[in-house]
Amino acid sequence: MSEAAIVGLFVATVQFGTLVFLAALGELIAERAGVLNLGVEGMMTMGAVSGFMVGLETGSPWAAFFAAAAVGGLVGGFHALVSVVLGADQVVSGLALTIGGLGLAAYVGRNVVGERPETQFTDLGIAGLADIRWFGDIFFNQPPVVYLTVLLGLAVWFVLSRTRLGLALRAVGESAPTTDTAGHSVVALRSAAVMAGGAFAGAAGAFLSLYMAPGWTEGMVAGRGWIAVALVIFGAWRPGRLALGALLFGFTLALQPRLQTFDLEILGVDVSSISPALLGILPFVLTVTVLVIISWRYRHRPSVAPAALGIAYRREER
Repeated sequence: MSEAAIVGLFVATVQFGTLVFLAALGELIAERAGVLNLGVEGMMTMGAVSGFMVGLETGSPWAAFFAAAAVGGLVGGFHALVSVVLGADQVVSGLALTIGGLGLAAYVGRNVVGERPETQFTDLGIAGLADIRWFGDIFFNQPPVVYLTVLLGLAVWFVLSRTRLGLALRAVGESAPTTDTAGHSVVALRSAAVMAGGAFAGAAGAFLSLYMAPGWTEGMVAGRGWIAVALVIFGAWRPGRLALGALLFGFTLALQPRLQTFDLEILGVDVSSISPALLGILPFVLTVTVLVIISWRYRHRPSVAPAALGIAYRREER
C-alpha cells in the first residue's frame, strides 16, 4: 500500500468523520433535552438538496450551507411541533420525517439531478502547516467545514457543561416536571433543541452535496443519518466521546470504497475479489455491532441515557 493511498484514507476519514459528527452533534442536543429524533436521515437529505440548489442559484457555498441549515431547522421545527407541542410519539414522528424527507427531497430535486455544481467548498491549506508530511494533508489541508465543525463541537460541549442554558437543557432531558417547576419552559427548551439539531443535520447534508459528493442524486445520504443516531449512543451522550466515535465510523466509511484497491488478504481471502455490494454494508455492520456491545455492556448498569428521553411531557399530567 503506497504512502499516498494511506494519506488519502486518513484524509477521507477526517471528512467522513466530520459529516457524521456534525449530524450527531445535532442529535446529541435534541436527545440531551429529552427528544429522540429519528428523522436525521430525512433532515440530512433535505439539507443536501436545498444546499445544492441554493448553491446553483447564488454561487456561494456558504450561502448554500447556511440555507441548508435553515431548512434542516424548519424540518426540526415540524418534529418539535408534532412531538413536543402536540405530544405525539417521538419515534413515529421521526420515522415519518425520514420517509417524508426522502420523498420530498427527491421531488424537489428532480430537475437538478446530474447537473454540475456551480460552486463547492475547496480545501483550505493552512500556510506553514499544510506542507508537513502526512499530517499536513490530513489535518491542515481540509475544507473549512471541518474546522467549523470542530469549533461547533467545542461550543456544544461548553454550552452543555458550563452554562445555565446547558444546565436547563440537561435538566429537561432528565426530569421535565422538575424543570417546569423551576420556571423553565419545557416546550421552548425542547423545541429549540430539536430545531438546532435539525439545523446541524441540514448543514451536514450540505457538506455532502457541496464537497464530498458535489451534486444531487436521490438517496445520496445513504444511511449516514442512521449512523449519526447510533453515534450518539456510542458516545454515551458526551461530545468528546462523540468525536472519537465519529473518527471510528469515519474510518469505516472511508475504508469501504478503497478496500478493493488495496493489495490485501484477510484470512486468506483477496479483498479485491469481494463484491462491492458486500463491502458496502461494512459501516452498518459496525453500527449494529457497536450497539449490541454497548447494550450488553450496560445490561446490569444504570442507563447513561437522559432519563426522560423519548417521553412526552404534558403539564396537566404532572
